[in-house]
Amino acid sequence: MMGKVLPKIALGAWSWGAGAAGGDQVFGNHLFEKDLQPVFEKAMEYGLTLWDTAAVYGEGSSERILGNFVKGTRREDVIISTKFTPQIASDSETAMQDMLNDSKKRIHTDVIDVYWIHNPMDVERWTPDLIPLAKSGQIKSIGVSNHNLKEIKRVNEILAAEGLKISAVQNHFSLLHRSSERAGILDYCKENEITFYAYMVLEQGALTGRYNKEHPFPAGTGRGDSYNPHLEKIEALVTELKEIGEKHNASPAQIATAWAIAKGTLPIIGVTKVKQVEEAMAATQITLSPEEVSHLEKLGDETGVQTLREWEKEM
Repeated sequence: MMGKVLPKIALGAWSWGAGAAGGDQVFGNHLFEKDLQPVFEKAMEYGLTLWDTAAVYGEGSSERILGNFVKGTRREDVIISTKFTPQIASDSETAMQDMLNDSKKRIHTDVIDVYWIHNPMDVERWTPDLIPLAKSGQIKSIGVSNHNLKEIKRVNEILAAEGLKISAVQNHFSLLHRSSERAGILDYCKENEITFYAYMVLEQGALTGRYNKEHPFPAGTGRGDSYNPHLEKIEALVTELKEIGEKHNASPAQIATAWAIAKGTLPIIGVTKVKQVEEAMAATQITLSPEEVSHLEKLGDETGVQTLREWEKEM
């Protein structure tokens, strides 16, 4: 992509800001510039320059906060990944261009490095709209998120007719949710030099060891509703993440992240604290053995927990 070497991980800004689909509703957070400025600065200092957001996160507030930081940075020093979400598109002919224009304004940039179709609401309808954006240089590379293998191949056919291709796929992928691997999407990405971005690698905190039956997620949040009923079932997996972590002098979250890197994916780690940036950076230095990888996967499968969320489908 664009001759820039990507960091081993991307940093996610989904839980920044507030509003519909924002940090308050999904995560139970209320975080804005003053909280997040040190987080951005620490990441940049480490060379973690790839930031993932979307127009839909917090009704634009995630992009706006990121944009306020980007403003004070040399544009070529950051890699910006944001998304077109069909579900919030207008019915105008220029709906995608309009949403991109708004994103560019909020992020203070003329060019988006990776632009995604967030959900495959209608592949035939939306894919062609990417073509003029790419050809005019407003977006440097094209990604699709939450698409299954058939849809990914179809998007690539539509783009190929115009001399373009998918550079990135972004799907939910974790020790509890390997459907993209089972469906052959990881293999397809390897064969076609597509970067696979793994989101929810930590299952929104469920694999960090911070939460258990005694210490559940905040009630009444998206993640509380999704994970609190399963905390007992994932205990054995979290225990093993801790044990492997002790061998590597690492936390459970770092081991879950190192696992995703070992699988050849680029994990997106949501960051709201400086400490999380430091931990994410350290996770990129961990190499798990093939035995550790397969043992963790076996425990993940044995939990029997399905973490498919309301916006997702089986791959």
